[in-house]
Amino acid sequence: MAEMLSHGFMVRAMCAGLLVATLLAIMSVFIVLKKLSFIGVGISHSAFGGVAIGAFLGVDLTASALVFSTGVALLIGWLSRRARVHEDISIGIVFATSMSLGVVILGLSKGYNVDLFSYLFGSILAVTNRDLLYAFIVFVVMILTIRLLFKELLVYCFDEEWARAGGMNIDRLQDVFLVMIAVTVVISIKLLGIVLVSALLVIPGAIGLVLAQNYRVQLIISIASAITSTVAGLSLSYWFDIASGAAIVLFSALLFICATTLSPRHL
Repeated sequence: MAEMLSHGFMVRAMCAGLLVATLLAIMSVFIVLKKLSFIGVGISHSAFGGVAIGAFLGVDLTASALVFSTGVALLIGWLSRRARVHEDISIGIVFATSMSLGVVILGLSKGYNVDLFSYLFGSILAVTNRDLLYAFIVFVVMILTIRLLFKELLVYCFDEEWARAGGMNIDRLQDVFLVMIAVTVVISIKLLGIVLVSALLVIPGAIGLVLAQNYRVQLIISIASAITSTVAGLSLSYWFDIASGAAIVLFSALLFICATTLSPRHL
C-alpha cells in the first residue's frame, strides 16, 4: 500500500475514488429502497447525450453532461407524473432517446474528442487536481443536501403515498431526488465510466439491504462496502495492471455474493 501511494496519480485516484464511492453508496441506499435500480443505468447512459453535445460544441464535457443530465432527470420526473406511469417507464424512454441523440450528434461531428472515451470507460488513474476538486465540491454539496432532506427522502422511498397523504410536496421531492442522482452520476462517470457507474449505484445499497435489519445499519454497510471495493479495486489495478473501474465493480459484486451467502436471513 505504501509503495502504491508513493505515486501522485494513485493518491489522487484513491482520494477521488473514496469521495465518489461514499457518495454513490449513500445514494444507493435510497435507490434500492425506492426500487429504482434501473435509474443508474438510465441517467448514466443518458449522460452520453450531454457528453456528445459538449464534444460537438467544443465545450467542457463535464459541464455539458451535468446540464443535460439534470434536464433529463427533471424530464423523467415530469413524464412519470404527467403520464402517471412508474419512473422506470419514463427512464427507459428518456434513456433510449438520449442515447440516440448522442449517436446522431457524434455522427454529425467531424471527429471524436479523446476525452469521450474516458466518459465511456472511466479514467480514475488519470484524475487531475481539477477533477478531484469537482468531486470534493459535489461531495460536500450532496452530503449537506442529504442531511437536510434525510427524513423526507426516507419517507418518500419507503412509502410515497403515505408521504403524500402526510402533506409532503412529493413532486418537488422527486425532482430533487432525481437531480441528486444525476449530479452524482455525472461526477462519477468521468472516474468510473458510463458503463460501470450504474453498478455502484445499486450494489452497495443491495449489500446493506441483504445484511442489515434497519436503514441506519444499511447505510453504514453500504458505505463500508463501497470504500472497501474502491481500495481493493485500485490495489488490484495497481498490482495486476487491470482496469481500475472494472476491478472496483467486480470486487463490489464479489462482496454482494458473499453477503448473500452469509446473510442472517438465509442461515
